[in-house]
Amino acid sequence: MRISRYIPILSLFLFLSCNKDKSGKDGNSVNDTVLLADNYEVSFPKLTGKFLSSNKNYVENFYNKKYNPKDFSGGFLVAKNGQVIYENYSGYAYKEKGEKITAETPIHIASVSKMMTAVCVLKLVDEGKIDLDKTVQTYLPTFPHEVTTVRMLLNHRSGLRNYAYFTDDKGVWDKHKTLTNQDVLDILATKPIGLESKPGTRFGYCNTNYALLALIIEKVTEKKYATVMNEMIFKPLGMKNTFVFDNLEKKDDVSQSYKNNYLRLAFEFLDQVYGDKNIYSTPRDMLKFDIATYSDEFLSKKIKAEMFKGYSYETKGQRNYGLGIRMLEFETGQKYFFHNGWWHGNTSSLVTLRKENVTIISLSNKYTHKTYQTKKLAPHFGDYPFKFNDEVIGAE
Repeated sequence: MRISRYIPILSLFLFLSCNKDKSGKDGNSVNDTVLLADNYEVSFPKLTGKFLSSNKNYVENFYNKKYNPKDFSGGFLVAKNGQVIYENYSGYAYKEKGEKITAETPIHIASVSKMMTAVCVLKLVDEGKIDLDKTVQTYLPTFPHEVTTVRMLLNHRSGLRNYAYFTDDKGVWDKHKTLTNQDVLDILATKPIGLESKPGTRFGYCNTNYALLALIIEKVTEKKYATVMNEMIFKPLGMKNTFVFDNLEKKDDVSQSYKNNYLRLAFEFLDQVYGDKNIYSTPRDMLKFDIATYSDEFLSKKIKAEMFKGYSYETKGQRNYGLGIRMLEFETGQKYFFHNGWWHGNTSSLVTLRKENVTIISLSNKYTHKTYQTKKLAPHFGDYPFKFNDEVIGAE
């Protein structure tokens, strides 16, 4: 599917290049550097042929059993140390046109978009353009809640209501009109929307937080969110098949969204709000993004420490949320980092096993819970004490 009107032609690709001239017993180099762009590099040991072969067989068997490629519409990829162990693509990007999904087909990644929005904000923090603990009003003066900070938007502790819900309130919004990010802010500023909870007191996952973060990005850079994401993340990392969808007039140029029986779902009035969703990408591009987060040049060590820690301990349990990343914290000290997504028929999952340098990605544009089976691969690569049965693993 051609989408060149959205994506500039890029020459930066993820590739592997020998960093040191050392060899293992099987003749494979034992050191490698993942080069993302001129300014970013991450050193990982090169995987042996034996490791790649045995794990490819394991993951492929897992995929065939859990996903059924004859029915799954999307992309699936597993990598370690930036090297792809296994990937598979099946189904249709636009079934009515006969356009099949390939490794280069961008799919709506739903709430996994929040990870990329968060990283953009954190890069701006590194540059001194945003302060995590400044109030939202510092950047968006019409925002009505005085104590809410940027950090509270990132870690979902703002107490805000979800715009997808409060636009259902009587007299709040005419659903014949397309909602924008600025509209979300204007509604909060002029309507009695109220809060779900006092800011900073508890976790409450809310898309409104990330719609506002996109506006903050635009305010401090004086550029459109899509332009900033392209300049700061997509282009530098060679994510040549990734873009922000922010124009409903181009809806026939992107991969479509389907029910589980391939009944195409229509775009609606909420489909132009971005930051919380509306990034289209591929598993290969998302791998580049994940690997970049290991680079201290891409994100400083200090800001990564803020990103990959939990902020919500008011209730006991393993579940927590960092800055744009979900996590499970086990009594063993091990942490499982991930983000899932669901929007219309699109479901998505990105798992980043930081201790093992493993990336697991699954995207689908035909509604299914199979996407979230990614969690079941984690114990194969590390000491993640999950106990599975045949229950459905949900998006959240």
